[in-house]
Amino acid sequence: QVQLVESGGGTVQAGGSLKLSCAASGRTFSDYVMGWFRQAPGKEREFVSAITWSGSSTYYADSVKGRFTISRDNAKNTVYLQMNSLKLEDTAIYYCASRKTVSLATMAQAASYDYWGQGTQVTVSS
Repeated sequence: QVQLVESGGGTVQAGGSLKLSCAASGRTFSDYVMGWFRQAPGKEREFVSAITWSGSSTYYADSVKGRFTISRDNAKNTVYLQMNSLKLEDTAIYYCASRKTVSLATMAQAASYDYWGQGTQVTVSS
């Protein structure tokens, strides 16, 4: 079992930045692929970014590429999402998730992740 707790959400003006953190506990953090997803009101949960266990490979949704950066610190059992140049459409609840498999084919599929955090709200205002 893996427990995930997100933090760092809040309200920021368009063009601003936020850094989300996800602290993991339970099984060996470094064994897991970590991902970030988001869900806006009335919309389905969507993939944002993922990082492999070593941190050597990262993946991004086209909508955030060049603006968001995912990273992890296995010594601290924490994964981060640095969000820059935030847009109104980035407003959502952001969820941290983890899984064992490294299959690229399913990296963006929420159903392929085994553990989820409770989410943290990010609101971008004009």
